Amino acid sequence: MDWHLIEKFVVALAPVVILLVVFERLDVFRLVSLGSLVAYGAAGAVLAALSYVANNHIMDGLPIGFTDYSRFIAPPVEEVIKAVVIVALFAGDRIGFKLDAAIAGFAVGAGFSVFENTYLLTTFPTANLGVWLVRGFGTAVMHGGTTALFAVITHEFSEHQAHKVGRHARLYPWVFAPGLLVAVAIHAAFNQMPGEPLPAMLAAMLLIPLTLLVVFAKGGATAHDWLEHDHEGHAALLADLRAGRFAHTDEGRAIDALAQRLPKRLGENLRAWAELQLTLVLRAEEVLLANERGVPLEVGAPEQAQFKRLNELSHKIGRAARHAIQPHLRFSRTDLYELHMLRHRAAAHSHHLGA
Repeated sequence: MDWHLIEKFVVALAPVVILLVVFERLDVFRLVSLGSLVAYGAAGAVLAALSYVANNHIMDGLPIGFTDYSRFIAPPVEEVIKAVVIVALFAGDRIGFKLDAAIAGFAVGAGFSVFENTYLLTTFPTANLGVWLVRGFGTAVMHGGTTALFAVITHEFSEHQAHKVGRHARLYPWVFAPGLLVAVAIHAAFNQMPGEPLPAMLAAMLLIPLTLLVVFAKGGATAHDWLEHDHEGHAALLADLRAGRFAHTDEGRAIDALAQRLPKRLGENLRAWAELQLTLVLRAEEVLLANERGVPLEVGAPEQAQFKRLNELSHKIGRAARHAIQPHLRFSRTDLYELHMLRHRAAAHSHHLGA
């Protein structure tokens, strides 16, 4: 057994994995499941393989050397490729808070760097330990940090857009541009010192974890305030809905108008669907707040049954009616994320019992 090679693997791969575990542990709301964390890392590894192919193809077509390519071309190419997963998560309402944005981004970057360093280690196993120290504590942490910051900055701009134009704002491409520019700039700055790798490594080791720790501190407080405020609002809305008071609001009148245009049974299903979806969002917020207090609530068969009923109602009322009613329920992207989170946990509990 080649202990020197094992030592190189440890210093090349362990730092970014340990940091990912630390960041995941700092999430008191338990927003990101272990399965999701593994999936994000695997996606990052796949993107690293695609990046390798893309970099080789682009470099072959440019009249520049490897050093200049790594300084000016590789950063935008690799950051755009890593951003694909984060963009997809935002588009699918799978990111709700800055905390899970940072964790998801860092996990994608960690998977990217683990694949990259593993590939380079198997290709250049005789490179000295110093090379892998720089790559493990510097390059790998940089990859995780830039994608995390891209996700966090994108979340900030998407929230700003939602507050400006309404809770159901579309995700326009410009929302992703600021975070991507920051990620590319940090990556490019890191690559500007190929002859002086230690300063770049030290900067990555110190600045990126400290920046993300600040994000976690502020993001945790923001998430708590958001959940408390939304929980109160959704509880009041559900009470109004059940007591008949919601029907006298602008949103309630809009929903009733839509229901009245449908056959009686479909109209009843539409109102039941709205009430059940609101009930589940409220339950999701209760689960997250309980996690923060350290007294997690069990999610299982009752929620699974409710989601089954929600699916049945969704099928009965149809996609057009769902899209028409959704804006009147005052749900934000974060609320839809909470709904996805609760559905995932209920399904995971069911699979665990089945196993």
